[in-house]
Amino acid sequence: MEIGHPTNVRHLAHVTFDRFNGFLGLPLELVPQVPTTPPSASATVFGVSTESMKLSYDRRGNIVPTILLLIQEHLYAQGGLQAEGIFRINADNRQEEYLRDQLNKGVVPEDIDVHCLAGLIKAWFRELPRGVLDSLSPEQVMTCQTEEDCAELMSQLPHTEASLLNWTINLMADVVQEEHLNKMNARNIAMVFAPNMTRMADPLTAFMYAVQVMNFLKTLVSMTLKERNDSDVESSPEFYIEPFDENEEHSHCNSFQQDVATENEMLSNEAI
Repeated sequence: MEIGHPTNVRHLAHVTFDRFNGFLGLPLELVPQVPTTPPSASATVFGVSTESMKLSYDRRGNIVPTILLLIQEHLYAQGGLQAEGIFRINADNRQEEYLRDQLNKGVVPEDIDVHCLAGLIKAWFRELPRGVLDSLSPEQVMTCQTEEDCAELMSQLPHTEASLLNWTINLMADVVQEEHLNKMNARNIAMVFAPNMTRMADPLTAFMYAVQVMNFLKTLVSMTLKERNDSDVESSPEFYIEPFDENEEHSHCNSFQQDVATENEMLSNEAI
């Protein structure tokens, strides 16, 4: 009995998509046609959840979007921490749109104005589908009066939000350590970040709540600065970006005395 050649043969390939490493298991003939490592699993880095983005560890063990670490690295390298009014002064709209487009491609161009870099860090938080502090109730934040209260409240955040907040607080602390040059103290930097950390449907409620969030952030920044002074932490951190492996477990971690009307006016200007 003579056996003929095989007929109706199909070549099957099992391909999976990994949001950190791209397509896995591609046939060799298709590899040149498909990029192996996308900058993100999303078409944009703004207005999307962190779960859809490429993540990395910062040097403190926080798991944050890689693009934030890249912006931070460029901001520091270009002397952004020393720039007067950093995170307060608005950048040119045309340059901001250009930078947004480049960031969506996973690229941080050279020689971008530091105020533009800082502004897009705030915009990234402002445009999140869910605010970093939204898992906390306004009542919890409003009743937070002491450093111990604030530390306890921060520990109640989900892991992703806790990492983002810790990264942000340390960024703010880095700014305050250069206050003699940038004129940004703990209250000023907390004020400009506060409106970007929560989402509320009612503008008036959000407006008033931002004052409480400001106090919460200010207290956390002050605590961080005290810890740094106690442990002699360097003010200018070394940068490295370590890819985040989702299969690896990684440990992670007064009161408002000023005139409310004046405070609200300043918050309103910074929220624009």
